[in-house]
Amino acid sequence: MKKVALGRHLLLEFSGCDRELINSLDHVRECMLESAKLSNAQIVTDVFHRFNPHGLSGVVVIAESHIAIHTWPEHGCASVDVFSCGAAMKPERIEAFLKEKFKAEHSAGREFERGVTA
Repeated sequence: MKKVALGRHLLLEFSGCDRELINSLDHVRECMLESAKLSNAQIVTDVFHRFNPHGLSGVVVIAESHIAIHTWPEHGCASVDVFSCGAAMKPERIEAFLKEKFKAEHSAGREFERGVTA
């Protein structure tokens, strides 16, 4: 029997980011919601939290699974997880979009198959 992956999980790393941008809850939330739309995801809800003195975490729950972020403004970096289970969603569109919006000098991504059936 052929193995089938039911989902895709992208792990994205951004470094050399604009520290003010990735410490702005409003900016990061707007970018995450826009990236979900750009990837053809269906947004269900979102939750974001700002830490003291800096940094934030957030998740956009999508019908296809989720898009999550954690930022370390003091280091100029952010990590994003994109988990999708749907053929219509194009998660690969998110990396370039967020790299531009965070003014990151570098980005890197790895993709994993999830929900692999035997």
